[in-house]
Amino acid sequence: MSDVISQLVDFHAQLSATPRGARLGRLLAVEQLRSWGLPLDVPAQIIAELVANAVTHGRVPGRDFRLTMTVTAGVLCIEVTDARGDRIPEVRDTGRGLVLVGELADRWGVREGPAPCKVVWAEVALGAASWGAGTRRA
Repeated sequence: MSDVISQLVDFHAQLSATPRGARLGRLLAVEQLRSWGLPLDVPAQIIAELVANAVTHGRVPGRDFRLTMTVTAGVLCIEVTDARGDRIPEVRDTGRGLVLVGELADRWGVREGPAPCKVVWAEVALGAASWGAGTRRA
């Protein structure tokens, strides 16, 4: 892994809350991870689930969603902010997305964003032994 892990680095993208915006977010995030020299598989799966949820469940016509990735102190934090603060995601038996996020991330959760938004976040430790090992939810 690159020396960039010891520094604070970040990526932000404002994207349309459409399937095309979700796809673009995934592609941009993977390219950014690649440029940082970080592993791609686990973060790419988490990003795919979170942006799909933002477009499917957090969409408000005419409002975008925001994808943010921050690396600091050996942790990758992925955040997706959408315009539906009134719809808090839960792990359910009928859906697989957040179950997958819970299995892959070391920690994940939801917090209020700037009104009327919410932020769904996931953290992944950048040590090779921890990829996908955690199921803790904050």
